[in-house]
Amino acid sequence: MSAVARSSFAFDNSYVRELEGLYEPWQAATAPSPRLLVLNEELAVELGLDPSALSTPAGIDVLVGNVVSDGAEPVAMAYSGHQFGNFSPHLGDGRALLLGELLDSGGQRRDLHLKGSGRTPFARGGDGKAAVGPMLREYVIGEAMHALGIPTTRALAVLATGDDIARDTMLPGAVLTRIAASHLRVGTFQYAATQGDPMLVRRLADYAIARHYPAAARGDNPYLTFFESVVEAQAALVARWMLVGFIHGVMNTDNMTISGETIDYGPCAFMDAFDPGTVFSSIDHGARYAYGNQPKIAQWNLARLAETMLPLLGADPDASVAAATAVLQSFGVRYQQYWSAGMHAKLGLHPPTYRDAASDETADGSDELIAELLALMLAQHVDYTSCFRALSSAVSGDDATVRSLFTEPVAFDAWSTRWHRQLSTRSRNPDQIVESMNRVNPIYIPRNHHVEAALAAATTDDMQPFERLLDVLAQPFSERPGLEDFATQAPSGFGNYRTFCGT
Repeated sequence: MSAVARSSFAFDNSYVRELEGLYEPWQAATAPSPRLLVLNEELAVELGLDPSALSTPAGIDVLVGNVVSDGAEPVAMAYSGHQFGNFSPHLGDGRALLLGELLDSGGQRRDLHLKGSGRTPFARGGDGKAAVGPMLREYVIGEAMHALGIPTTRALAVLATGDDIARDTMLPGAVLTRIAASHLRVGTFQYAATQGDPMLVRRLADYAIARHYPAAARGDNPYLTFFESVVEAQAALVARWMLVGFIHGVMNTDNMTISGETIDYGPCAFMDAFDPGTVFSSIDHGARYAYGNQPKIAQWNLARLAETMLPLLGADPDASVAAATAVLQSFGVRYQQYWSAGMHAKLGLHPPTYRDAASDETADGSDELIAELLALMLAQHVDYTSCFRALSSAVSGDDATVRSLFTEPVAFDAWSTRWHRQLSTRSRNPDQIVESMNRVNPIYIPRNHHVEAALAAATTDDMQPFERLLDVLAQPFSERPGLEDFATQAPSGFGNYRTFCGT
């Protein structure tokens, strides 16, 4: 490999320098015949990298882990996790490696991380490999979330390894090269807390504050302020998920980031017909991570984070518990404020105002209007994304499109009359309302049938459907001619959709 290519990654390794005890040095398994399947050129430029250099054999060797770039110190990160409510103390990166950290064009520190790069000391009997389909799923869903304005890890590249890996059948192997603000998780704190070294938890908290919430260091109680910052970030994140109908599918504590980014797109999917009980994950037998459960699961996960930090909050254990509990209990209010503001925007309504500080009901009754629409959508199995997008046409007087989504439109008509009355109190003209609604109601989301078709084609080496889907999802709010099929839910023959923990 050329010296130029080796040195093109300006790595730094603050995690390795400052958090000994939370990783194992390791090397990726050799990919016998690596090949670039997709490269995120826009993200590469943002990271200060040259896309053309990354596309060369030398660049591909770095991206797949065959060659350790100058300055990189690959490690498998250690963390614990509550998986479907059951605590596993020793998880960690079983098939992933943190190569190092880059400073992007805005001066922000970003992790460069491999997934599917072979067994590590945390592999727990697995082969450490990944298949093309699941790695491309992580790429396309992450990019869709980014285009929707939702904080997320992102894929820099997916590379075929030249290996065949054994799953239900033999599948082509792949490595995902992923970017994140960091890979610190609630599970990282849980692991640190199990090691019997209080200073390790303190070093981790200090590192997380410096990296993600530096203002917390100036608080009266920096660790409590840090915890509050994480609670706020997660309340905002989960509200954004809910507003676009996204279901993560595996909200274990090892899949909740400290930064507030969405991570790990395994059994995730976007909801078609509105139903809070929607579950896509094949292993979520108890519907723990159903769409409607996501806010309370986020709060449950944050309680586990609080438990690890209690010794840092003060000398009085009772006072520490009381302080952490007060912050934790604020999650519901924070989440509701983000969700309600988002829902009002989706319906073109005024931002919510409340009768008094003790009331959670809007003075103009708009919260009831939102609840009634969701109840109608649930009862009549109405597509979530299509309904909100079609409402903008109704603002201009065309009720036919949205009305056609309801099997019993008379009930919708009654609701629509009250909604139009609310809209009439706005000072903006209808065109302005339509424009504002279309900025928050996507027309294109990763529809499950299109995702599956693109991944199936890519597994047979046809990348064209995948590239087409990426292009559509890059502009989710802008309607474009010829893309009507991407704006409708799956045909009835698509069946009962299930996703798997393939990533």
